[in-house]
Amino acid sequence: MHMYNLTLQKGGGIQCAVYGNFSGPKAQEVVCSRNKVLELLRPDDSGKMQTVLSVECFGVIRSLAAFRLTGANRDYVVCGSDSGRVVVLSFNKEKNCFDKVHQETFGKSGCRRIVPGQFLCVDPKGRAIMVGAIEKAKLVYVLNRDTSANLTISSPLEANKSHNLVFDMCALDCGLDNPIFAAIELDYADADADATGEAAAEAQKHLTFYELDLGLNHVARKWTEPIDNGANHLIAVPGGGDGPGGVLVCAENFIIYKNQGHPDVRAVIPRRAALSGDRGVLIIASATHRTKSTFFFLAQSEYGDLYKVTVEYAKGTESVSEVKIKYFDTIPPCVSVCVLKTGFLFAASEFGNHALYQFAGIGDDDDDVESSSATLVETEEGYQPVFFEPRALRNLHPIDEVESLCPVLDVQCHNLLGEETPQLYALCGAGPRSSLRILRQGVALSEMAVSPLPGTPNAVFTVRKTAEDEFDAYIVVSFTNATLVLSIGDTVEEVSDSGFLGTTPTLSASLLGDDSLLQVHPGGLRHVMANRRINEWRCPGRKTVTRVACNQRQVVIALSGGELIYFELDPTGQLMEVEKLETSGDVACLAIGPVPAGQLRNRFLAVGSFDSTVRVLSLGADDCLQTLGVQALAAAPTALLMLATEGGLYLNA
Repeated sequence: MHMYNLTLQKGGGIQCAVYGNFSGPKAQEVVCSRNKVLELLRPDDSGKMQTVLSVECFGVIRSLAAFRLTGANRDYVVCGSDSGRVVVLSFNKEKNCFDKVHQETFGKSGCRRIVPGQFLCVDPKGRAIMVGAIEKAKLVYVLNRDTSANLTISSPLEANKSHNLVFDMCALDCGLDNPIFAAIELDYADADADATGEAAAEAQKHLTFYELDLGLNHVARKWTEPIDNGANHLIAVPGGGDGPGGVLVCAENFIIYKNQGHPDVRAVIPRRAALSGDRGVLIIASATHRTKSTFFFLAQSEYGDLYKVTVEYAKGTESVSEVKIKYFDTIPPCVSVCVLKTGFLFAASEFGNHALYQFAGIGDDDDDVESSSATLVETEEGYQPVFFEPRALRNLHPIDEVESLCPVLDVQCHNLLGEETPQLYALCGAGPRSSLRILRQGVALSEMAVSPLPGTPNAVFTVRKTAEDEFDAYIVVSFTNATLVLSIGDTVEEVSDSGFLGTTPTLSASLLGDDSLLQVHPGGLRHVMANRRINEWRCPGRKTVTRVACNQRQVVIALSGGELIYFELDPTGQLMEVEKLETSGDVACLAIGPVPAGQLRNRFLAVGSFDSTVRVLSLGADDCLQTLGVQALAAAPTALLMLATEGGLYLNA
């Protein structure tokens, strides 16, 4: 038997993140993968990163990409996972969910070497998707529109090559020409057959271009060329009139511009002065920022240093003359870096908390260290390095942090603080950002306001002023001999004009269907009308109210001695007494469900007694307070809940 499971707390680590406009044309959002959870994040007006949607996928999301069809104003998300499928999602703003637009199966489930899903790239014009595996397999899907302007996806076109390892993939910007995809590949066929190991030592990485011929509906290897064996990352350069096209190959210590028929343009990556000579510099993440007139790249090294990479080219000939790499800032190493058009940078960290930064500059300072292909000096020992000293943030300003425990290296459970529940002590992070964190059971809350109380409360209620209000307006705090009413606004302060009785404890405070307020206290009922008129009902003799249950139109109270009294809201807005019932003993608890849509009342009332039974009574006009059923329990109930779902009405004791 295989069962789905939900963790009590979702994972904090992020595997990949992409930027786009998913909910609207101008929405600046980030979709990220937290292993098996897909999240949509959006910075609010104050710069805080808010989670708009979090969806359990019950699988491992290995790669993400965002794309937009020509002429559209919103982006789609395409996911590569361990399901052996490629899935295209669209965010539904009305339902606040991801709608599955397409789901195409191409292989077995699981994270396998030869099943695509590890690499994913999309043509900048949204015309095709390439899904790649670590070894051998690559599939291309053509995207289009049908007559109803809905997204369509073709059958997969194969671009397989056996004994071939892939290190990275990207889609080139070719304008409206045939889509081209680039990949860093290594052919190990000779090394596999050579037992001496010489072929393995001589194995060479290649940069390969794959062209999708839209006319012939065919994928072909267009061009391949040997590259530096330290190559590990590709950055597509804007083209099609916006730039020279081609690709930046990020290798150990170098960034090299490459394109078919174009000579290599190589620039050395600036390195820290304190870094030993035998250690190289690798680029692990990158982001592209484009405006109407220019573009630049932000590339991050494995040490966390950010570099601004610019490409100088001659417009018209599209010939690249120079590649410049300037030290930008230093932040923790990231798995993904997303540049938002509102001037924010979202950094999904490898370890520890993720961060949202605001741009304070774009690296135009002349005193920052810069290397260039034009000033590259070759010596007998190789290319001359360029050194810099890391400094405090200058171009980025931290705005917000998204907490993450990843990675948790050790956990122990102790009650060092002498609390009711033991605490979890976790060692998290890596390097200088390591931390010791104390975890407690419960839900974390943000403290908005603090108001001192005159004593220890025994009950707290929140009430809206009208049914149309989005938020509650009052906090009703009950004490053993008094009631305090607090108004919720920019501050929380006591009010005296709510209509509630303040000299007695409160058993229930609620909003009725006609926007009137109801306070139930031991001495009776206090009905505060919408026009601020007050009607009161007092208990007969020396009896007191002990239990209460109510919804928008119905109120049931239990008096001491076991008497039940049923009230109902009439068409004029008055709370009228409808029926009484004497029971055999005191009532332990009451429950009544909400009024069903289109009806005047809920038909059922649940009554829990100290004789370990639960009775269901009718509230219908013809058989009011008549017993419909009895259920014996193992012990006396302390609380009842009547839950209405699409499948029916459920009673929980």
